[in-house]
Formats: sequence, structure tokens, C-alpha cells
Amino acid sequence: MWIPTEHEKYGVVIASFRGTVPYGLSLEIGDTVQILEKCDGWYRGFALKNPNVKGIFPSSYVHLKNACVKNKGQFEMVIPTEDSVITEMTSTLRDWGTMWKQLYVRNEGDLFHRLWHIMNEILDLRRQVLVGHLTHDRMKDVKRHITARLDWGNEQLGLDLVPRKEYAMVDPEDISITELYRLMEHRHRKKDTPVQASNHHLFVQMKSLMCSNLGEELEVIFSLFDSKENRPISERFFLRLNRNGLPKAPDKPERHCSLFVDLGSSELRRDIYITVHIIRIGRMGAGEKKNACSVQYRRPFGCAVLSIADLLTGETKDDLILKVYMCNTESEWYQIHENIIKKLNARYNLTGSNAGLAVSLQLLHGDIEQIRREYSSVFSHGVSITRKLGFSNIIMPGEMRNDLYITIERGEFEKGGKSVARNVEVTMFIVESSGQILKDFISFGSGEPPASEYHSFVLYHNNSPRWSELLKLPIPVDKFRGAHIRFEFRHCSTKEKGEKKLFGFSFVPLMQEDGRTLPDGTHELIVHKCEENTNLQDTTRYLKLPFSKGILLGNNHQAMKATKESFWITSFLCSTKLTQNGDMLDLLKWRTHPDKITGCLSKLKEIDGSEIVKFLQDTLDTLFGILDENSQKYGSKVFDSLVHIINLLQDSKFHHFKPVMDTYIESHFAGALAYRDLIKVLKWYVDRITEAERQEHIQEVLKAQEYIFKYIVQSRRLFSLATGGQNEEEFRCCIQELLMSVRFFLSQESKGSGALSQSQAVFLSSFPAVYSELLKLFDVREVANLVQDTLGSLPTIVHVDDSLQAVKLQCIGKTVESQLYTNPDSRYILLPVVLHHLHMHLQEQKDLIMCARILSNVFCLIKKNSSEKSVLEEIDVIVASLLDILLRTILEITSRPQSSGSAMRLQFQDVTDFLLQIFTVFRILIRPEMFPKDWTVMRLVANNVIITTVLYLSDALRKNFLNENFDYKIWDSYFYLAVIFINQLCLQLEMFTPSKKKKVLEKYGDMRVTMGCEIFSMWQNLGEHKLHFIPALIGPFLEVTLIPQPDLRNVMIPIFHDMMDWEQRRTGNFKQVEAKLIDKLDSLMSEGKGDETYRELFNSIIPLFGPYPSLLKKIERETWRESGVSLIATVTRLMERLLDYRDCMKMGEVDGKKIGCTVSLLNFYKTELNKEEMYIRYIHKLYDLHLKAQNFTEAAYTLLLYDELLEWSDRPLREFLTYPMQTEWQRKEHLHLAIIQNFDRGKCWENGIILCRKIAEQYESYYDYRNLSKMRMMEASLYDKIMDQQRLEPEFFRVGFYGKKFPFFLRNKEFVCRGHDYERLEAFQQRMLNEFPHAIAMQHANQPDETIFQAEAQYLQIYAVTPIPESQEVLQREGVPDNIKSFYKVNHIWKFRYDRPFHKGTKDKENEFKSLWVERTSLYLVQSLPGISRWFEVEKREVVEMSPLENAIEVLENKNQQLKTLISQCQTRQMQNINPLTMCLNGVIDAAVNGGVSRYQEAFFVKEYILSHPEDGEKIARLRELMLEQAQILEFGLAVHEKFVPQDMRPLHKKLVDQFFVMKSSLGIQEFSACIQASPVHFPNGSPRVCRNSAPASMSPDGTRVIPRRSPLSYPAVNRYSSSSLSSQASAEVSNITGQSESSDEVFNMQPSPSTSSLSSTHSASPNVTSSAPSSARASPLLSDKHKHSRENSCLSPRERPCSAIYPTPGETSQRLLFNHIGDGALPRSDPNLSAPEKAVNPTPSSWSLDSGKEAKNMSDSGKILSPPVPPRPTQTASPARHTTSVSPSPAGRSPLKGSVQSFTPSPVEYHSPGLISNSPVLSGSYSSGISSLSRCSTSETSGFENQVNEQSAPAAGPGYSGPEEPVRKESKTPPPYSVYERTLRRPVPLPHSLSIPVTAEPPALPPKPLAARPGHLENGTRRTEPGPRPRPLPRKVSQL
Repeated sequence: MWIPTEHEKYGVVIASFRGTVPYGLSLEIGDTVQILEKCDGWYRGFALKNPNVKGIFPSSYVHLKNACVKNKGQFEMVIPTEDSVITEMTSTLRDWGTMWKQLYVRNEGDLFHRLWHIMNEILDLRRQVLVGHLTHDRMKDVKRHITARLDWGNEQLGLDLVPRKEYAMVDPEDISITELYRLMEHRHRKKDTPVQASNHHLFVQMKSLMCSNLGEELEVIFSLFDSKENRPISERFFLRLNRNGLPKAPDKPERHCSLFVDLGSSELRRDIYITVHIIRIGRMGAGEKKNACSVQYRRPFGCAVLSIADLLTGETKDDLILKVYMCNTESEWYQIHENIIKKLNARYNLTGSNAGLAVSLQLLHGDIEQIRREYSSVFSHGVSITRKLGFSNIIMPGEMRNDLYITIERGEFEKGGKSVARNVEVTMFIVESSGQILKDFISFGSGEPPASEYHSFVLYHNNSPRWSELLKLPIPVDKFRGAHIRFEFRHCSTKEKGEKKLFGFSFVPLMQEDGRTLPDGTHELIVHKCEENTNLQDTTRYLKLPFSKGILLGNNHQAMKATKESFWITSFLCSTKLTQNGDMLDLLKWRTHPDKITGCLSKLKEIDGSEIVKFLQDTLDTLFGILDENSQKYGSKVFDSLVHIINLLQDSKFHHFKPVMDTYIESHFAGALAYRDLIKVLKWYVDRITEAERQEHIQEVLKAQEYIFKYIVQSRRLFSLATGGQNEEEFRCCIQELLMSVRFFLSQESKGSGALSQSQAVFLSSFPAVYSELLKLFDVREVANLVQDTLGSLPTIVHVDDSLQAVKLQCIGKTVESQLYTNPDSRYILLPVVLHHLHMHLQEQKDLIMCARILSNVFCLIKKNSSEKSVLEEIDVIVASLLDILLRTILEITSRPQSSGSAMRLQFQDVTDFLLQIFTVFRILIRPEMFPKDWTVMRLVANNVIITTVLYLSDALRKNFLNENFDYKIWDSYFYLAVIFINQLCLQLEMFTPSKKKKVLEKYGDMRVTMGCEIFSMWQNLGEHKLHFIPALIGPFLEVTLIPQPDLRNVMIPIFHDMMDWEQRRTGNFKQVEAKLIDKLDSLMSEGKGDETYRELFNSIIPLFGPYPSLLKKIERETWRESGVSLIATVTRLMERLLDYRDCMKMGEVDGKKIGCTVSLLNFYKTELNKEEMYIRYIHKLYDLHLKAQNFTEAAYTLLLYDELLEWSDRPLREFLTYPMQTEWQRKEHLHLAIIQNFDRGKCWENGIILCRKIAEQYESYYDYRNLSKMRMMEASLYDKIMDQQRLEPEFFRVGFYGKKFPFFLRNKEFVCRGHDYERLEAFQQRMLNEFPHAIAMQHANQPDETIFQAEAQYLQIYAVTPIPESQEVLQREGVPDNIKSFYKVNHIWKFRYDRPFHKGTKDKENEFKSLWVERTSLYLVQSLPGISRWFEVEKREVVEMSPLENAIEVLENKNQQLKTLISQCQTRQMQNINPLTMCLNGVIDAAVNGGVSRYQEAFFVKEYILSHPEDGEKIARLRELMLEQAQILEFGLAVHEKFVPQDMRPLHKKLVDQFFVMKSSLGIQEFSACIQASPVHFPNGSPRVCRNSAPASMSPDGTRVIPRRSPLSYPAVNRYSSSSLSSQASAEVSNITGQSESSDEVFNMQPSPSTSSLSSTHSASPNVTSSAPSSARASPLLSDKHKHSRENSCLSPRERPCSAIYPTPGETSQRLLFNHIGDGALPRSDPNLSAPEKAVNPTPSSWSLDSGKEAKNMSDSGKILSPPVPPRPTQTASPARHTTSVSPSPAGRSPLKGSVQSFTPSPVEYHSPGLISNSPVLSGSYSSGISSLSRCSTSETSGFENQVNEQSAPAAGPGYSGPEEPVRKESKTPPPYSVYERTLRRPVPLPHSLSIPVTAEPPALPPKPLAARPGHLENGTRRTEPGPRPRPLPRKVSQL
């Protein structure tokens, strides 16, 4: 049976449990569980990480822990009773664990590893705490380490700052908010600015000396040297090295490691150096023989220095090598280190190139105790401590030191009768009064134990040696008196014996007779001469002698003899027990000299402070002893001395002696009567303040008042104890009188001089310290009243000195912090004074930080004592006094200026002001910048306070401001606050970790829901006043609904319904609601609402406006149901687009997706929402995207959209986006110039010219000739660029986006995209797959089925399409260069097409042509390309089928045209070599001979076909005509070929001629001497699919007119297939290419190769067809003009794609044939002297002459190539019929385009079609590269000519036929390309408004306007069945934009 547990409530899982039993709970090791019930060894409960899932688990798997339970029962909460630091560690490590793994995923390796180490460290520390064996101090230390590491990790991971008190987390509910803020601020500051340590220590470890010439022992002496003052600042660290240069005692680290301690921050500078002196122990001369001398001397060796600044980087300097310099001149040894520092190194030698001193150095920071803790290993192994010279910066009481520092400076000695100077050695002893030598009190340095004697180093032959060796003599105080130091001088012989002969001595006593020690400074000692064997043991013999030259007695003649020789030492005493000051000694011995008391007291101020504090207790006893002796005489003197000593202790150096004085007062002070004198003198001083001119001394007295009062109080207590409390009243009166004097002095105003106010400030700064002393003698209330009266007497004038104001406030602050204020009784008395001063300062806005601190302390006390009744009264007083001024202060300091009327009012006029101000303050408090980012704890507490307050204020709002008292401002402020509150980032619980979310919900609940319910409640109370808030509150409430909190959304739904209902009642529609919703949605987007969670946010609101039951149900019940549903639909569509837009904008680089998405949104705002401002904003966003992607043409079209909204008027426009305030005319001018610039950069110069003209008209109308001139020049430059610069023709690709995973604006739609320069299908396909990395590329071109449409995936279907230009006028006009035509070929294209081949019926294996059909698809776009985007959606598809016969006709037409082009180019020498023509002729003739043409004859000329297809009679005749025409062209081509063929290719030419006759015979043609005239055939109904030339033409080899054409896209060269394309092998190859099996059901005729006839059989495939896979080829050489379209198989490799073919020009009379150029398999060599246009287009009149039989006859007869005469060029005013021109040849050199474009090599696979605009070949990507895979396929002209009736052509003549002299000329007036004109069944072109030009009687001069027109009309606003016109909306005025 399951029993609820009593004690087993909380545990940790110690083994993982899978939970495989019924109701089992799966647990992992380390999980914490809360236990609910138990039963037979099983527990039931839940894991704290997932409290919703409950289950059972074995009790043995859980380790129980102690815990306390809150809220016992169903909702009980278990809190473990372990140390709070342990709890925090556990939860923090769990949170870190998850985030740590994420660091690895995000590849943040550095932080990952650092966090790993920190986590391990915390785990180790946690174990130490859990074990519980640590001492109290060690535990504190460990916790400090833990919290430091937790804070570091939280900061690195961006987690919250944790408020702590003594290492434990603080519960915000247990302390006041102000205290919490202070804790947070303290931790924040600690985190931001690490406290700089004031103490620093240098760790030195000696490693070794590396030197080649060692062999003697060494002494190494380290010290710190101040080069600025030229003195050492530390003691010495002394160590000995053995003969190998290693430390002598390696087992004793303290002998070779030292810590230089107590360096101040001022000593960490560049001019402090570490100096190292090295002394060798050995023979006198380093090179002497070993046996020369057995005595060892100390001799100089070398020196090294290092600046301490080099160590400031904080890194350990391990194995630092210091250069060691040797001293050449021993006399300079004493200053060698100074010279090295001064860079005077030249006079010293290095000990060796690789020699040096190896040391390890490290700077440590912090006090010495901290260093001991942090570097315990250093101290545990042993390290010597090297002190600073003298006392440290801070002298600690109880510090015992008695160190005498002696520096052996120099000596002056006589030669002593020798010819050379002496080698002097000094020996030093300390001799006590008894004459015994003191043992072990001479310290050479910290690394060496003290010795009994000292031997100086010896300088060779030097009578004036300088040593400068520093020694420390730590002599005990008791040995000091009577002791002296003796110096013995010996000459060291260099002879074999090495004797040391004594020749003199000096001595100096340590203490003088009067008790003073040897004074600090340099002493010149007398050198007393003596014999070598003199015994100095008897000190009495020499102690009577004078020791110093400074005290020589004039009558001591014996001493005078010895004065020639001197010895100098410097002494410095550092003692806490001995003094060198005589005045100090006189004062302490005042009883022996009573007459000197006054003088001693006066001199006390001159004595050094360190001397006074050394004898502090003795000095104080002396002072009070003198006071007791004669208070009348010495009272004021003693008082002054006491003040001096008290103020001395304020100095930071002696600050630590305050406790010494406190202890003295408590334990040693015995002056029971002193209080009377102290009060009396103090009052005397206070009374004199207002009159005294000099206030300095009085201020000193006031500064010392704390300790004076301490002495007064202690004295009075001693007196009371002694007398049983006598004279109590008298004492009270004295104190009262004293404080009355103080109050009088405080109430005085400073008149002119600031001295009085300074004294007041000094008093106030130290007065609060007196409270605690007064409390020892008086009642709390009494003291409080005294203090209140004193503080209340301060002057209230506002104009008081600022510094005094600040001090006054500090005094109030200290009062509040004092013990006196904590008592409720005294607090009630003091509070009014405190509040009064606070109010004054807040009103003046002075010292606000101090005000805040005081208020903080006031509130802390209220929080602590909140249970007391008196607290409520205090709160009332505080609110009445401060609330108004506090609110106003907050508003003013947060830069929220209020209206001048309310800003300085002292009280609220009414509750309205109060509510408005408090709502504003709350809004300020929840601003994100109010608290640092990681202060979540503080924010949550503040929010809890705010929501609690708002709930109270809601009642006031309902009571006071509804119905007739309704106040819109207050209600609006309330709702605004509520919305901001809910939207705070710190309340979005969804973003928190589960543990953090759980904690917040447990403590505060979801405050957003609480506030949401309050909004709903208040909204319901509004009634008809709701109308005031519609639509203003729609946006804010919409923000609330974006929060993914279901309860919150449920609360907001009725409000939206309510708003819609009220709006409907008022206006009958939702226009305002809709407009506001849309604006808000867009602004939320631009604010970047919802980064990662954006999709969830929108998904949460879509149900709100979408199929959300409650809202829709409510709407369905309303009368306005339809408009409500419509509103929901509009908003939902907008949100889908905005969502797509947001997702796209997250990506880095600009891609098609971003641009397409922006276009979609822009069109939505324009067409569906009609929101002009939004529309213009998105125009500019799109414009910026285009510029970034360098789509300059598209950028120009985009800006045109805005330009169209403006007119040439002077209407003023407001400032908008980046535009300044200007007139409409100026903005339109600016836009025009920007658009022209972009058209120029995009090489769309024709469009730029039109805009130049338009703006020029404006300049002209304003007579602005300067700008007009510039504009005309710009226009001219654009014309030049058209003729001179190269342009690349882009490819076009059809892209289908299928599947539900695509963004809304792409989903299940197809687009045509304009490719980038040089971009071919593979590159485009790869780019699209990169943009959509999850998409799957479809490998066929068939329309996908419904399953693909509905799939939860992304499918891309891509293949190339052919552009069909709308207008052919410019393309067909004679003499127009390719540079111009190329523009019309690929601009303003609405229609594109592609073909798919298939077999219909039974396939004939012998001849596949019989059943091969083509499906031609035409695509119509919603807008023409190029436009505002590189891609536009397909609006309409048309599919037609082409019969096999039509295919055959098209193939022949294209091949004939190709031959004509090549022949023409060869004839006009546009080709460098003749290879392309050779290969083409060879291909056609060879294929024809081998049966190519015969396949067509077999298929279509047989009787069966003619009988079964009677309707194809005309087409069969046309095919026959083309065959005959091809024979004519071939014959002419062979004639041209013969003229230009090189000698080595003559055999091939002969073979071609022979094969040609075979071909003719196969066609049944014997010769062409008779005219073969074919009558033009007219189709009665006009074939919808075929346009053709009327008749074949006879040709003259030289009389050619070439208009080359290139199609925009080509097929890969399949022109490599074998000569007989009937072979099954070719069929298989084509089948493989197109991605199909050997069955050629889907195989279509390919373009013939050089060895393949144009009449090729079933096995060659057409370039414009493809099998099931997409194709990039365009145009179909086998199909009729209307349906020419091509596609490229996406599976083809570049070398396998079919070639393009060329079509003849339909609609032209047969007298004018346009030829095109073809390059086949070989690379042609262009004539380097010819320019590109000359190769591509020869505009000189050199044309096929088909209109004069006579001329033809002449050419034939003479065998020469003649040129016909040049007729006049047709004018534009001639008859509007179509025209033909007869032109004569002209030398190529006369081409007007010569040299205008660089020479280039054409690609061998570029073809030209006359039906389309062709550019110079260099503009195709393939020409420059010569790679066939980049070639283009041709297209025929557009269906715009489908219904034109073919003109009756003039009879064509063969070589022997004489035709009419003059052909019929029909000229056509070509309408300007920019005008909008009609043609039957044509799709109209809506022009951009700015580019449209009205039709005029006089057409404009060239160039023709570049925008192709698409005429047509809309009838009654409906669209016709044919692709109808797309009217552009009329230009709308922009209101103010």
C-alpha cells in the first residue's frame, strides 16, 4: 500500500534506472527527485527537471538528503537543507552542462576548454565542502573561490548575476529592494573593475650563473634600487654559489628564493631596478697561480640590472637571463649598477657572449596574508623574506622592530711607507658594554643566517676604497645601551703567505649618554692607528678616545694626530622601541625637568609622527599626568597636544593606531577629572569660532571631536564610578551648554568668507561619530532630541555654499546609518529632520546619489522592522514628505521633461497628476537600459513591485476616471504601461532555461498573464469610451498577442472582437482597424521583433486571426461577418509575406530570394493594400538590395516606380527616408539623375537616353541652359557608349518552385529569370541550389503533378528558355548595327518559349522524321524583363504542336540562312580564314550525297504521304523550294570558296565540287542555267505555325548584303556526328545525349554537323528540342517561326549540347535575303585588322542581288564578281508599306563602324538569326571563350508577324535569266519603337510612365526609343482571351512623400 512519506522527501539518483516496469520513472544518475509516496522498497515521485511526469523507482537507487517542506500537501515544495553554496553549485553546474555542449557544437573551442577546467575545479571544491573537514577560515576561503568561479562562468555564458552576502545567495524577499540593488551594484562593480592591489611583492629565485671562467665560489647580492633618488630601497638578498655557479644549498629553498615584500604602487615604475652584485671568493688576482696564496679574499666580479617595469605584464619570467658586466676599474665598483642603468656599458666587459645570470622573477599582488594563501606552495617549501628599508607605508601597532642599518661607505688611508697603495679589508664586530663580541647579529642579507663578524671585499691597491655595502644589525633593545661597533682595518698582502696586517681601527657607540641612539646619517669616523699585534679585546683602552671627527675636542692632541685618515659610515635606525629624538625623551621625562614642560608641549607638534605613535601610550599618560598636575596652567596646552595626536592618527600611515588609542581609553586612561577641563576648553574654542579670523586651529579641534568626546565620556564614567554619580546635573548642563554653543555656531550664515562654512563642514563631518559616545551617558530620546536640535539649527537658505550642502547631507547620511537611528523611539524623532533635508536636496536636484543612499538606508530599516506598528506611521510620513518630489526627480533626471507648470509644484494638484507621473516612472523603470543586462533578479523584483502597485491603482482608475470623469490621458498611459510591461524581455519565460523558468514561476508566477487579465478587466469597464482607443490601441495589443503564451492570447481575443464590433458600429467598416494592424505588423518587422522565435510568434498570431474558433465564432454571429472574415484573410496574407521577408533578410548576402520576397511585399502594399508610404519604403529597400547585388538595371527600374508617382510641379514635399525637405520637381530631378546613372552602369543606355530627353525638356522649359548643356552631353555620351562599348546578352531560365516548403511568394509558381553575365545553365542551376540548399532538382521538363505541389519538400525545375522580342522593326531595318540591335533582342521581353520533341503514332525505324513532332510551349510573364526584379512570374502558358513536315521546313530554312551568312562573311572578308565555310559546305554536301536530303524526299514527297495529307500540299511545295534554294546557295558558296580557298585545301574543294554534282543529280537537278522560278505560295488561311520566304533567290558571289544574327541561346555542338546521320549509331548517341534510352521516341532532329546535311535523317537531333530533361537551348531550327523555342537538356555535358541554327527573315520580300554567320567545329581565325562589328555586321551596301537578272547575267558571263549600284536609302516619310532595297557593294574599309569595337575571335558555334536582334559577337560569353558549351541557339521572330500577309515577291533569277531592270520597291514607315501603336492580335506593352512618349506626327530622330511597345486596349476593364494589355495604373500623387 502506498503511504505518503514524512521524512523521505528529497534525494539524488546514484544509479540510472530505465523505468521498464509499469508506471516506472526513467532516471539518470545525478538527477534530483522529490518523493511523494513509498511502498515496499519503492518510491513514487518525480524528477525535479521534469515535474509533470510522475512514476515509481526503487528506493535503493536514491540517496536521501535532508530537506524542509513548504506548503505540505498537493503543492508542496521541497528545499534541501544543505549549504546554500552547495545548492547553487549543483544547479549552476547542471545549467552549464547543457550550455557547455552547445559551445562544442558552435565550435567555440577556447571557452569550451576553459569552462571544462573551471567546472572540474568547482567539483573539486564542492567535494572539499561536502566532506566537512575544513577549518572555518579554510571554508571561507573555499567558498570565496567557488563564488568567484561561478560568477566568472555565468558572465562568460551570459547568465544572470547572482546577488550574494558572505558567499551565500540572497533571497530578494528577505532584504529591501534598495539593499538588493546595492548588492547587485557591488558585485557588478567588482566584476567590471577589479580592485587594484596596493601591496606588491617580488618573488626571486636564483637558478645559476653561466660563465666560462668560473672556478671560485661566489656571493650574489640582490637588492632594489631607486635610480631617481640614487639609493637602495630594500634590504639585500644574499646567497652563495659553488664553483659551478649553482646555489650552495639546493635542498634549502629559503637560501636561494626570496620575496621582496611591501612594495607600494608608487614603486612599480620604470626607474626602480633589481640590481645584482656578484663577489668572488678567492685569490687577489683572478689569474694568479693556485698555490700563490692560501688566503681567500672577497673580490668584485660583476653586476647585472633589470627594470621592474619589465615584469608588469603579469607573466612569470621563468629562466630570465641577465647580462653580467665585469668591472674593469675597481675604483668605480661602488657605482657600477648606476652606470649600467645610465647605459654607460661601454666601460665594462660582458663576462662572456653566452654568459648570464639565470633567475626566475614574478610580481605578486595583494597583502602578504593573501599571498600566503594563494601561493601556499612557495611558503611551505621555504622562502626568505626581504623587507623594504625602514618602516612600511603602514605601521602596525604591536610590530616589534629594532634594526640598525649600517652602510660601509668609504675610507681615506695613507700609504703606510709603501711604494704602492694598500689592499684594505674592513672587519666589523659588535661589542657589548662588557667588552664581549655579540654573536650572530650581523646580517649580510635575507638568504644568509646572521654572522658574528663581517669582512668587506678588498679593492686592489686602493688607498681611497669605496665599498657602499649595506648591513643590517638586528640588535635587541636590551643589548643596545653600552654597545658599540668596532671596525678593524687590515692590509692584505699578495705575497705567498697572504698575511692580513692590522694597521688601524675605528669605533662608534650605538647610544649616547642621554639615552638617544646614534642619529641617522653619515658619520666620519676617526681611524686610530695601531700596531699589527695590538690587542683590542680590552675595550676600555679605546672607548675613551673620540670616535667621530664631528665631536673632536680641541684639547685632545693625541686624537689630532690620527685625523689624517678617515672612515665613513651611514647609519639608519628602524626601531619601534628606541628614539633618536631628544624632545621626545624630554617630554617623557617631564617630571625630572618641570620647568621644561611648556617647551616640551610646544615642541610635540614638531616631532615626527612615527616617533609619537611608537610611544603613544607613554605620551598620552604624560599629557594627562601634566593635566592633573596643573590644569589651570597647562589645560589648553595639553588640549592642543591631545588634538595634535588625535589628528595624527587620521593619517593613513598611522590609521591602524586608532585601535591602540581606543584600547588606551578603555583600559589605561585614568583621568577621572579630565572631562571638566576638556569640555571647558572645547566650549571656549566653539564660542570663538564666529569671531576668529583664522579658523585652521579651530578646525583641527573640531576634526578631533570624536576622540575628545570619548575622553570626556570615559572620564565622566570614571568619576561617576569613583564618586557614586556626583555632579550629574552639572555634567548634563555642561554638555547642554556646549551643544547650545554648537547650535549657535551652526546657525550662522557665512558672510563673504568661506572660513565659517568650512568650520561648519568640519564639525558636521565628524559630529555623527559622537552619537554613540553620548548614548553611553544619556537616554536614547535625550540624545535624539539633542541631535535633532543640532541638525535642525542648520541654515535652510538654499544659497548656502555647495560644499557645505554636500557635507550636511553626508552628516544626515551618517546619522541614518548610526546606531542612534536604528532605535524606533529615536528614529521617530529624527525622521522629520532627515526628510526635510532630503526634500530640499531633491528639489534642487543636488547630491542625488547621496540622497539615494540615505533613502536606501531608510527603506532597509523599514524592511527589517516591517513587523513593528511604528513602521506604518513612518511610511505615512515618508510618503507625505517625499513621494511627489521623488517622482518628479526621477522624471527629470531620465530626460522626460514635464510641462513647466507641473515640474516645480511642491505637491500634487490632484490624483490625475499623481497617476500620470507614477505610470510614467514605471515605464521608465522597465526600460531595458535601466539595469545591466544580467540583472534579471533585480528586474523581476522591480516588476513584482510594479504589478502589485498597478493592481492597487486600477481601483483608483475605475473609481475616479470613468463615466463623466473619463480622462483619456490617464487611461492611455495605463494601457501603454501594461503593454510595455508584458513585452519586457525579462518576462519572456519561453527564452529561459527550464530551471530558471521554474524558479521564476514558483516565486512570481507569470506576471504577463496577470497584467493581461488586468488589461481585459479594465477594457471591459470602459464601455462606450472604448471608441477613444480604436484604432490607437490595436498596435500595442497586437504586440501582446505576439507573445507565445496561450492564456495571454485567450485573454486578448475578446478585446479584438470588441474593437471590431465598436468600429463597425461607429463607421460601418474596419478600415481603421485594418490600416493600424498592417502598419503595426510592418513596424514590428522593422524593429526586428522575434529573432529565433519570430516564426513561433507569428504562428501564434495566425490562429488569432485565422481559424481560431472563439474569434471566428464570435464574428460569424455578427452582422458584419463578411468584412470581418475579409479582414482576417488580408492580415493573414500580409503576415505570410512578412514572415517570408523576415526569414529571407536573415541571410547575409543578397540573393534572388531576398529580392523576390521584397518585390512580392512591395506589390502587395501597392495592389492589395494601397498603402503608399509603405510601398515607397519597400521600393527603396528593393533599390538598396539591387545596388548591393550590382543589379544596376533593375535598380533603375525600381526607382522608376517612385519617379512615376511624382510630377514636375513645385508642390513641397516633407523630409522622407534619406530625402531632405524639397519640392516635387527637385525630387523628381534627383530621381531622374539617379535612374540615368543606374541605367548607365547597367549598360541599358537606350533607356537612359529617353530620361535624358525628358529632363532636358524640363531644363529647356525653365531656360536652365547650363544643366541643359550637361544633359545633352550626357545623352551624347550614352549614344557613344551604345556604339563603342560591348554588351553581353544574358541567358534566360525558367524556374519552377514546387512543394509546400518554399516561401509563400514562390510556392508552386514558375518564373523566368534573367541570368547574370556569362552565366550558363549549370552555373545558374548551382546558384539556385545554393540559395535553396534543401531543394531537390527535378530531372525532367514535364509539368509536375499534384503530389509534387502538395509535398512537404522543395522541388526545383530549371531549364533555359528563348526570349521572343515583341517588335521586329529595328531588327529588320537595314543598316542598323548589331550594337543597337542587341538591346532590342533581350530587353522588354514578355514572351519566352521552349520545345519538347515526341513521336506520334508508329515510329518508322528506317526514317524517324515521319513521326517526330515538337511540342512548343510559350510563356507569358506578368511583367517584361528586365524590370524591378531579375525574375518575374509566368502568367500564362500556351502549348502548340508542330508536325514533322514543318520541322523539316524549319531545318532547311535555318541551314540556308546559315550558309548565306557564312558566304557573306567570307565574301566581305570578315573571317580571317575560310575554315568555317569549308566545314559547313562539306557538312551539307557530304550529308546530302550520302542520303540526307533524300530522307525528306522519302518521308514527305512520296505518293502515300501526299495522298494522306492533302492539306500539306503547300508545305511540301515549300520544302521543295527550300531544297532547290539550298542547291543554289551551295553552288554560289562553292564559287566564293574557290576564290578564297588556300592552296593546301584545293583537293578538298575539288572533292566538294564533285560531290555537289552528285547531290544535284540526286535532287534531279542537272544545271541552273535556266531559271528555276518557284511561284510564291500563299496559305489561304495563313498558317499559324509557318512563316517563310516566298522564293529561292539567285546569288552573286560578291554581291552579298550581310546582316548577321545571333540567337540568345545556343545548343551544344552536336555537329560532330558522322556524315550519314541515318545510322543507328548516331541515333543512339543522340539518345544518350538527351538522357533517354536507345528508343528515340523523344529524340528530335539535331543540328547537322560539318559532315551532316541540313536534310539529315532521323538520327540527328534538332538544337531546339530536348527529351524529358530540361534544356538550355533556345529556338528550333526545325520548327516554323511562330513556335520556335528551345530548351537545353540539363543532363548534357557542355560538349554534348546541340548547335543552333538560323532562320530566314519572314515578312521580307525575297529580293532581300539576310544571311547569318555560323561557326562549326573549328575555331575561325578573324582578320586582326577588322573590328568586331565589321566581322559581325558589314553595314556597307554589299548585299545579295536578287532583283536584277541582268546584273546576275553579267556576273555569270564575265566570271567576275561585280557590285550593283547603290540605290537611295528609303526615307522615313515614304509609303508605309514594307520596303526592299537594292544596294551595291562597297569596300569593307568604308564601314562607318570600323574600329569601333575591339577585335575578337568568334566562337565556332555562334549562329545568327535575322528574326532577332543580334549583338556584336564579342557580347556573347562564348565568343571570347571559344567554348561550344557557352554558345547560343537562335530563335525566329515573334508571333507578332503571324498574321502579316506575305508580299508577292519579284521573280528570282538564275544565272542565265534576265529579270526586270527595277524591282518593285515597297517602303515601310517604321513607327518609333517607343510609341504605343496597334497591331492586330498583339500583346500590348505597358510602358513605365516615365519612359512613355506620346506619338507625334514627326517620328523622333535616331536612335529609336529602346522600350518595345506592346499595343492593345482593355475593353471595359476586362482582359481579352489573347494575352491582353497590362495597363500601368495612372500616376498617383504622393501625399507628402
